[in-house]
Amino acid sequence: MWLLSKSNRKVSSRKQIRIKEVKDAILILPNNEYRLAIETSSINFELKSEEEQDVLIDSFQNFLNSLPCKLQILVRVREVDIDRYLEEISKTKVIEKEKVYTDQIDNYCQFIKNLVSGNKILSRRFYVVVPYQHLDGNKDFNLIKEQINLNRDIILRGLEKLGMKAKQLDGLEILDLFYSFYNSNQAKTQELKGHAIQALITNNYV
Repeated sequence: MWLLSKSNRKVSSRKQIRIKEVKDAILILPNNEYRLAIETSSINFELKSEEEQDVLIDSFQNFLNSLPCKLQILVRVREVDIDRYLEEISKTKVIEKEKVYTDQIDNYCQFIKNLVSGNKILSRRFYVVVPYQHLDGNKDFNLIKEQINLNRDIILRGLEKLGMKAKQLDGLEILDLFYSFYNSNQAKTQELKGHAIQALITNNYV
C-alpha cells in the first residue's frame, strides 16, 4: 500500500492518507495493517575507494538477505528555505556587541546569497518504512507492537552495520512528516510544532 499517494477526489485528508491513528509511534491502517518509520543517514558511495565500495555492496547484500519483512525506501527531497535561514542568522547580530562579529555575520549572509543566487538548494532525508500485517483474529496491540519492534531492531542493526545512523520516528515526527507532504508550502512558513500536533491528537482532529 502506497501511503503517500494523492487522490483527485474531494475527501477528508484522513481518508486520503488512509491512516486510522498513530499509536506508540506506529501507524495503524485499515485491514489490520501497520507501519513503522525509520529515518536514516546516507552514504556517499562515489567517494569510497573501490575496496570500500566492494565491502559496502557485500554488506548491503547481507542486509537484504537478513530482512525479516519487505521494506519501503522513501527519499524526501525538499527545497531549503534560505531566506528564513538567513533571517535567523541575522537575528544573532542583536546580541553581538563587537563590530568585528557583526561584520562577519553580514559577510556570511552576503556570501550565502551570492552562493545560492539563481539556484535552488535541496535537502534530502531518507526513510525506511517497515510494514506489518496481522492476519489472525487476535488484535492485541501489545503483541502486534512487539512483533513489529522485533523487525525494527533487526533492520536497525543491519543499517548500523552499513555505517548508517538510524532512528525510529516518534508519533509527532510521523505526523510532521505527513504535514510537510500535504502542506509543502505552509510547512515553510507555518512549521507544525510539537504542542500543536499534540493538541490535534488530543482533540481527535487527525
